[in-house]
Amino acid sequence: MQRTTVVIPPRLKQMATARARSVGVSFGEFVRCALERALSENSTRRGRRRDPFLDDDVIFRGDLPEDLSRRHDDYLYGEK
Repeated sequence: MQRTTVVIPPRLKQMATARARSVGVSFGEFVRCALERALSENSTRRGRRRDPFLDDDVIFRGDLPEDLSRRHDDYLYGEK
């Protein structure tokens, strides 16, 4: 590992620290993972993420249902 100093706005640091705590990792580990995701070839396409909603691995773990686009209201709000 190599120690690096990065200057970020206080609010961004607070938000990142809070998210790291909520997922049970250190701030440093959170930043490392975020950099890995941002630089990963699999998560970028012409400089953009494929789908920021579905690429959120904090919310979506594992495979998504094949009928998600058709039944998204059912998954979000429950079946009626």
